[in-house]
Amino acid sequence: MARYTQPVCRRCRREGMKLFLKGDKCYTDKCPVSRRAFAPGQHGQNRKKLSNYGVQLREKQKVKSIYGILETQFRRYFEEAERRKGITGENLLQMLERRLDNVVYRLGFASSRAQARQIVKHGHILVNGQKVDIPSYETKVGDVISVKEKSRQMQVIKDNLEANRNVPDWLQLDKDNFQGTVVALPKREHIDIPIEEHYIVELYSK
Repeated sequence: MARYTQPVCRRCRREGMKLFLKGDKCYTDKCPVSRRAFAPGQHGQNRKKLSNYGVQLREKQKVKSIYGILETQFRRYFEEAERRKGITGENLLQMLERRLDNVVYRLGFASSRAQARQIVKHGHILVNGQKVDIPSYETKVGDVISVKEKSRQMQVIKDNLEANRNVPDWLQLDKDNFQGTVVALPKREHIDIPIEEHYIVELYSK
C-alpha cells in the first residue's frame, strides 16, 4: 500500500502552519514550524503569491496531510460527499472526522492521527465490542469506541488520556473505562481545523 515516507514536518512548513502531525512535539520549541517558518527547499524563503489554482491545491493538500490520506482515497471521499445530501464541503469534512483513526485521536487515546492509525491497525481498538483494525472505518451515531482490555495497560495510551485534551461535543469520553461514544454527527462548527473546504470543491469541480 502506498504511503508517505518523507519527514511529516515538511508538510507543516509547506503549508506555513502547524498541522499537528507529530503529536506532543508540535507543542514544544522543537517544532520545525516554530524554528523555520518558511517552506522547505532552497527556494523556501522566497514564497511567491499563489494563483487561484495554487490556493485551491494547497487547501486540498493541507486536508490530505491533516487526515493522512493519499490522492486516490481522497478523491473517493469527495465523490461520495457529492452524492450525499447537503453541502459537499461539509459532507467531506464530516466523513473524514468520522474515520475511526480520527475518532480515536479526538477521544485522546492517541497524541496524533498517525499514532491513532497505528493503534487501530495493531488491533487495540474495539467498536461496539468487536475488534476493528481498519483506520478508515466510518463510525456511526451510537457507536462505542473502546480500548481492548489487555491494551489498557499500554503506557502510551495512559499518558495520552492523562494529557486531558479537549474532546469535541459530538463525542463523549468515559476516561475511567477507556471508551468513548459517538453521540452525534460532527457539524461544521465542531471542526476546529483551519480549513476552507470551498476551495477543494472548486478545485474538483473544474
